[in-house]
Amino acid sequence: MEKKLVIPGDFLSDDVKLADEGTYVEDGKVFSSVFGIASLKNQIKVVPLSGKYIPRQGDLVIGIITEVSFSNWIVDIRSPYEGLLHISEFPRRIDNSEMSKYLKVGDSIMTLVKDVDPSMKVELTLNDQRLRQIKDGRVIEVTPSKVPRLIGRSGSMIAMLKNETNCNIFIGQNGRVWLTGKDKNLDLAARTIQKIEKESHIPGLTDRIVKFLKEEKGIPIQEPAKKKAQIEAVEKGEPTQETARDEPVIEETPREEAEEPDKVEENESGGILDELLDK
Repeated sequence: MEKKLVIPGDFLSDDVKLADEGTYVEDGKVFSSVFGIASLKNQIKVVPLSGKYIPRQGDLVIGIITEVSFSNWIVDIRSPYEGLLHISEFPRRIDNSEMSKYLKVGDSIMTLVKDVDPSMKVELTLNDQRLRQIKDGRVIEVTPSKVPRLIGRSGSMIAMLKNETNCNIFIGQNGRVWLTGKDKNLDLAARTIQKIEKESHIPGLTDRIVKFLKEEKGIPIQEPAKKKAQIEAVEKGEPTQETARDEPVIEETPREEAEEPDKVEENESGGILDELLDK
């Protein structure tokens, strides 16, 4: 079995070389450090199903200024650890006395985790063209562990959301989401994101989100052709496949075709784990 649900302290492997994120090594053995889904293929990693955001170097996050000190802005990054944005990491040269003029308490920023040392001192930077102060739009929050589902496999979910809501959407690794667009579209995007977060553990999420977006936008949902034909037949009083079940079946179904539905069901059963573990 290559995937399983684990809790902190569960034994995972004797091969410490395979240990990856969400694990720890003790006495030459690999254990889970979080509650989540363990992948035992190639590398051993555990994707958390709950918990606070733990910053890592290179993460793009949305932070909120909580304090302005002599040479650092103290930043809330939705983590047990504060982020430090040094004055030298601001994109232009400014004096210490002017820090509050450019970023004050309560301001939101899109920032990058520049470094995390062993004592969990988190250094941030704004020295990148992608990074900036957030002055418009709306910022909402989701559980950090749900970020992979919100992004989707190869970015499929977030791409669909942007297209269907006509909003620009940036998802921080710490679970803060920045939305920009028209108010009506922002409302739809926010409701859809909340639905994704709430139902991310249930298989068939993408289909439900597509249906939800169509309903919210007042787009008629077309019935599959077979089902539509059955409905029309019932309305006309004609026999359908459902009403003819008592009739004997003469032609035997070939073995390969009979087994096909089982194969489909087997493939679909692990879909939620595959998407949770896809990064």
